[in-house]
Order: sequence, then structure tokens, then C-alpha cells
Amino acid sequence: MTMFPLIAKGATVRRRGKVLVGPVDLTLGQTGTTMVIGPNGAGKTTLLKLLHCIERMNGGTLDWACPVAEAQQRQAFVFQTPVMLRRNVRDNIAYPLLLTKTPRAEARARAEDWAGRVGLGDAVMRPAHLLSGGERQKLALARALIRAPEVLFLDEPCASLDGRATREIEEILLGVAARGTRIIMSTHNMGQAQRLGSEVIFVLGGRIHEYSPAQDFFAEPQTEQARAFLRGDIVE
Repeated sequence: MTMFPLIAKGATVRRRGKVLVGPVDLTLGQTGTTMVIGPNGAGKTTLLKLLHCIERMNGGTLDWACPVAEAQQRQAFVFQTPVMLRRNVRDNIAYPLLLTKTPRAEARARAEDWAGRVGLGDAVMRPAHLLSGGERQKLALARALIRAPEVLFLDEPCASLDGRATREIEEILLGVAARGTRIIMSTHNMGQAQRLGSEVIFVLGGRIHEYSPAQDFFAEPQTEQARAFLRGDIVE
């Protein structure tokens, strides 16, 4: 059964009486790479968590084309600051498989394969907490991808990385997208949004201000706020 379209109608997240995101009206299709952009504090992370079903809604609806429990099993989320378990690289990557009762030997073999795919093949026995920032993001990607999710959410995965590490992460994501994984990702890097994105969601004040193909958005944004943001102005 397909997961898409994903349809949000009036989806809203409130905290302590304040609206953080919403109301969101949005339809996402089966294919593509969606880049979520906007100023700091605009609600990008909360929107991603809402779409991933780990942020409680206070109003509206969010419907996948399959039961929500099934949709949750077919997607993964990579946080801006990935969690490193107190174990080596191989066993960090294998962890999601172990949770699903995959035999330990098989899980470790698949983890070593994924470590090699993301450039950590020489570090499989290294304690995860000794990895650099870029290496930690590679580990987090491998750990998310080892279960072959159909949808991958990423929250600014390159925010604190240097150019080389960012390029390596982008190459991994391009390969993942080419193999058919649906990507929904926030970024503060407009060059990255143009390199990776097929469509753009521009978030401002917790609302979706614009949603359009990436080429159209960067060539001719439809609102003054989006134009100001792309110029590098402060937008509130």
C-alpha cells in the first residue's frame, strides 16, 4: 500500500497556549525531495516532527494514505544533533534492526555494510562518542537508512558541519533519493536547498508561507517576505 499522498488540513501545534505551527494545509506527493526553509524560530523543526507524527497535534488532521501505525514503521528521522548510544559504530547502526528482533549476526553484518556505504567502514569498532560531528551525522544516516525507510525526515543535518562533511552528506542523500526514498528536510543553507531540492516549503511564523517547485521558488518567489529572506534580510 502506498503512503502518499500525505494530507494535512488545519494541522496545529500549540504549547502553553502559543501556536508554534499551523494551521497547516498541505499535500505532499509520492516522489521528490522537499526542502523546508525559513528563519530561525519559524517552526521548521516542529513542522517536520508534526509530519513525522512525533509531535502531538492540538487541532486539524494529518492523514497518510495508509494507517498511521504502518506509516510510522515506514519512515525515519535524523535529528540535527544525533543521539549516540554507548556502544561502537557498528552496534549503533545495527540498533534499529535489533529492536525488530533481527538476529544479531545479521544485524551486525548489515550494519557493517551500511558503515562502508557512508564512509565509516574503517571505524566500525570505534566508540561512537569519539566520532567527529560529520562522522556522527553519517552514523545517524546509516542508522536511519538500514531499515530501508520509504520516507526520510532530516532536521538541518549539516548545520554544524564544514564544507567537506556537508558535501559527503549531500552525496549520500542524492544517492538515497535516486534510489526512490522520499526526503523531507529542513536546512538553513540556500545553496544546499537548491542542490538537493525538487520543491520548497517556506515557513514563516509557524505557517507555510510558500510551497512551490524549487526552481520556481528560487527564480521568482511569490511574496516579499520570501524575497527578503533570499536576500539575506531579517524576516519576522
